[in-house]
Amino acid sequence: MFNRKRKGLGLVLVLFMYLMSLTAPFQSFATLPDEWRMFSGEGRQWNFSLPVSGMVTVNDPDIVRVNGQTDDSFKLELNEPISFESASIGETEMQLKLFGSIPVKKWKVNVVPDLEVIPGGQTIGVKIKSDGILVVGHHLVTAGNNKKVSPGEDAQIMLGDIITKINDKPLSGVSEVGSIVEEAGKSGQPITLTIRRNGKVFVKQLTPAFDAEDQAYRLGLYIRDSAAGVGTLTFYAPDQGVYGALGHVITDMDTQTAIPVGDGKIVHSTVTSISKSHNGVPGEKRAHFFKENKILGNIERNTDFGIFGKMAEQPNYGYTQEPVPVAFAEEVREGPAQILTVVDGHKVEAFDIEVVHTASQSAPATKGLVIKITDQRLLDRTGGIVQGMSGSPILQNGKLIGAVTHVFVNDPSSGYGCFIEWMLQDAGVMIQPQQELQAG
Repeated sequence: MFNRKRKGLGLVLVLFMYLMSLTAPFQSFATLPDEWRMFSGEGRQWNFSLPVSGMVTVNDPDIVRVNGQTDDSFKLELNEPISFESASIGETEMQLKLFGSIPVKKWKVNVVPDLEVIPGGQTIGVKIKSDGILVVGHHLVTAGNNKKVSPGEDAQIMLGDIITKINDKPLSGVSEVGSIVEEAGKSGQPITLTIRRNGKVFVKQLTPAFDAEDQAYRLGLYIRDSAAGVGTLTFYAPDQGVYGALGHVITDMDTQTAIPVGDGKIVHSTVTSISKSHNGVPGEKRAHFFKENKILGNIERNTDFGIFGKMAEQPNYGYTQEPVPVAFAEEVREGPAQILTVVDGHKVEAFDIEVVHTASQSAPATKGLVIKITDQRLLDRTGGIVQGMSGSPILQNGKLIGAVTHVFVNDPSSGYGCFIEWMLQDAGVMIQPQQELQAG
């Protein structure tokens, strides 16, 4: 008889749990991430409106306190709001049991140091010098009897290769190459090139060819060691003295390979005019550098998420000089947001956009956001997203969430953005790498 009652009670409980699982509050509870993050001093609140009681166990209440409790285990009612407060930096686990005995959720919380940065939006001039000499093309040399040759191509030197040394001597720039090639050509001696390709080092040997048209010795290679352009500053982290800009990698215009940084700087720039975007034709900001002697910062890294380096102080013509909190990728929501950018001179303005899609990313990846310009002022002025706008910071609910990266060529009112935490990670200011967590 007793066993029959127990079975009956168990069936009733199973049926109750099944019916509960169909409710919207329970489903929202079930979709909570197994791991999530908070900044130090941050608080969150969940409201499930479930008419049941539960027992919460916190491994370390000194890191996260639930409903202000300092005990490691206590009862709570799920029909009332539940508050979470980060008390100290660290990692802890929590578990929730319904009715004190049925485990339904276990999750890990990681509390990281508080982080605020100053959003940018300013147009900047970018000057970057590669770490070596970049091969951007092959050149046919008119040798004797009108024979066309390319010593570089014959030596299997490829577009995108980086020449780091000639005859085992490090190079500081393209200007050094001509005299070395001319001397080798006159002596009839081959030269040795040290090449870096996809992280591997190769040694190639070739003999310069005499160009009958130019009356000079040539390698049969087009080479380049620098690039310049304009972009947008995304953020300045005053506590660390670093910045991030562009939101995407700088590539060579001919080879479309990333330029390895040897040296570089960012300077003041002012927008002189806008070429509007149209379907199929991306527009661009036209700008010129000014105060070039006053360097804003150096360039130390060129990554998939932009350029990064040291900056002594924020340019004084920003939208704000006050730091704002940053958002983790999992905090970003579809809905209204703003971008900060310049469309005239050097005045930074805020324009309305819509975040129409967010990607779930557990590791650094570009194209985390799809955004759409909704501000008619910006659409009238630029037609949407234009070249030079990449790096424009995106703000949502008072937090910096990302940066503009690319325009949709066939719909310039829309484009991609990257999550700000990937840029902060490449800048060296995001303490906890996202790779260790699963995005919710």
